[in-house]
Amino acid sequence: MQYWLVKSEPEAFSWDQQVANGVEPWTGVRNHTAKLNLRAMRRGDRAFFYHSNTGKEIVGIVEVVREAYPDPTAETGDWVAVDMKAVAPIPRPVTLAEIKADPALDGIALIRLSRLSVCPIGAEHWRHICALGLAAE
Repeated sequence: MQYWLVKSEPEAFSWDQQVANGVEPWTGVRNHTAKLNLRAMRRGDRAFFYHSNTGKEIVGIVEVVREAYPDPTAETGDWVAVDMKAVAPIPRPVTLAEIKADPALDGIALIRLSRLSVCPIGAEHWRHICALGLAAE
C-alpha cells in the first residue's frame, strides 16, 4: 500500500462533502507532477484529506477505489482522475503549523512542495501523522 495526501479548498470541496457523497471522483488536477501521482495510485491506497487555504489541516482519510481514468472535467489535455471514498475522519485535525514544527516530519512533501495538490507520504510519516491525529490536545 502507498500513502498520499490530497488537498482541497473546503470552500470548493470539503471533507463533509466527501463523507456525504461516499465515493467521489478526484477531478480538476492540472499540475503534471500531481497528475503523475494520481496515475501512480492503486486501489486500496490511502490518502490524507487536507483542507488547504482555509484551515490548513489534515481532517480525514480517504481510500482509492478506482484507479486513474480520463478526467471528465478536462476539456483538453491528458488529465486523469481517481475515485476516492471516505474512510474516517481524523479525530483531532493535524495542522500545517504542527507538521512544520515537528522534527519527525522534516522533509515531508507537504512542506517541501507546498503548492502540489497530490503528493506521496512515506509510511513512517503516515504513521506519525495518524498518531498525532489520535493524541489528546
